[in-house]
Amino acid sequence: MITFTLNDQRVSVEKEMSVLDAARAGGTAIPTLCHHPAVKPSGSCRLCAVEIIGHTGEPTTMLSCILKVREGLVVKTESDLVKKARLKAFKNLLQMAPQSKKIRQMAEAHGIPLGPPPDGCIRCRLCIRVCKEIVGAEALKMEKRDGVHFVVPIEGRCIGCGTCANICPTDAITLEDRENVRLITIRDEIIGQHPLAVCEGCGKRFATPKFLAYIERRTAPHPHVKEEHRYCPTCAKLFSERIRTFSRPAKR
Repeated sequence: MITFTLNDQRVSVEKEMSVLDAARAGGTAIPTLCHHPAVKPSGSCRLCAVEIIGHTGEPTTMLSCILKVREGLVVKTESDLVKKARLKAFKNLLQMAPQSKKIRQMAEAHGIPLGPPPDGCIRCRLCIRVCKEIVGAEALKMEKRDGVHFVVPIEGRCIGCGTCANICPTDAITLEDRENVRLITIRDEIIGQHPLAVCEGCGKRFATPKFLAYIERRTAPHPHVKEEHRYCPTCAKLFSERIRTFSRPAKR
């Protein structure tokens, strides 16, 4: 048996055991992603750093999956030096997998601050500008949270037109029509959730009642010379072409 010190506690373990396995056997959590008992350790993820006293007598970090226990070894798993090494390792991993929830959850569990998660938004404000200047709904705004600006919805303003999702250059805003409901979101926040109206021509669901009512209000000052119907764009085009065809004078 080998006796070493782990976080100020004397621990006895089998010879040739790694510090990572010895720590886990005693209930001490050390993060790792690349380690598996079926294969030899490689230290690729570099998350399992621990602090030991090096050959120079100064504290240093080593990867616990590779480091073997030895008599008199002193190991710390939560020192400032370890946290600095873990922060660097987590950030390096997120450069390769920026959308990985697993990595962020692990960092949070070990008290490593990574800042706000990436959301695909480049803060170009196209969605805010088009919603205000073209659509007129003004359903989005920029808001500062913990020192970082985010595009966020203004409750009750969205009309479900989907223009913001269509214009977003990075697809950070998503639109999904599921059965009879349209859902527009950014990150995990709902911009708008609306029922879908039925086309009187083909019976398909195509637009939100709130959007159709908004169009009616916007066009109210203009005289309506045709009978009003709720047609989807396909049916509206089809019926207008038929009307033009039938209204043409007959050739002699």
